[in-house]
Amino acid sequence: MKNLSQKLGGPRIWIKRDDCTGLSTGGNKTRKLEFLMADALAQGADVVITQGATQSNHARQTAAAACKLSMQCHILLEDRTGRNDADYVLNGNVLLDRLHGATVARRPGGADMAAEMEKLADQLRADGHKPYVIPGGGSNPVGALGYVNCALELLVQLNDMGIAPTHVVHGTGSAGTQAGLVAGLVAARSGIPVLGIGVRAPRPKQEDMVLSLARRTCDHMGLGDIVASEDVVANCDYVGDGYGIGTPGMVEAVRMVAELEGILLDPVYSGKAMAGLIDLVRRGHFEADSDLVFLHTGGSAALFGYPDAFGLPGYAN
Repeated sequence: MKNLSQKLGGPRIWIKRDDCTGLSTGGNKTRKLEFLMADALAQGADVVITQGATQSNHARQTAAAACKLSMQCHILLEDRTGRNDADYVLNGNVLLDRLHGATVARRPGGADMAAEMEKLADQLRADGHKPYVIPGGGSNPVGALGYVNCALELLVQLNDMGIAPTHVVHGTGSAGTQAGLVAGLVAARSGIPVLGIGVRAPRPKQEDMVLSLARRTCDHMGLGDIVASEDVVANCDYVGDGYGIGTPGMVEAVRMVAELEGILLDPVYSGKAMAGLIDLVRRGHFEADSDLVFLHTGGSAALFGYPDAFGLPGYAN
């Protein structure tokens, strides 16, 4: 990202384009779904159930994956922002969920979403279906394998390009992406630290979730207890007022990357992650003559649920 790097006057920022994974506008959940949907098929499932926030990227990609495999998809969306305007509850990812033919139902904020999914699964079983329940974000040891795989892919690309980054930076929420990256990079003895920029939970909770899942993922692969607590680092200073609620830093980051690099971030994950990265560069957190990798987790479809956030003027005459 030459223009952004030059603008900030800091390290060389490279971008891993996981917004280009190819499943319904792309995103990081596609890597997880490669393993989760295979597990669903292996278990003979004919319908998948998952959950997320209203503008869930994971829900959209799950709906699209179900289409490719001729499976039904039921999505439960939790209200985490209190917004009820049409742009937010019907546009963006929600529009795409429905366009992919998924059944979409809403739940109030604070609902026990795991219990809600199990309740729906019981109903579907009673109707003769074989449901497969995917946790929010696809974040379990099976889903995290997608980012173990990504870590290995990234190392090959970095080696081929002769790049030795000091950090891999990305937005961290449901923990699966960071857990998989940490597990993969530690298992490969890469020495490359992962910095997760939190979008929801406070730092202690976020790091605990990532550490637990990274260790369970390693156990799932038969690697043993190889991930140490110091391998998991999250910076949760850029969440703002809460998950899915915009911040000035997010708005600046989305606009900067759009205007300088022609790349669209999203307002919930990659926008806040980039806001954190930009601020840390400005604060001198990284060596100026170094390389960073920003993992773009996708989600630009959610921009259409936030039309008022960016204060864009009307048409020029």
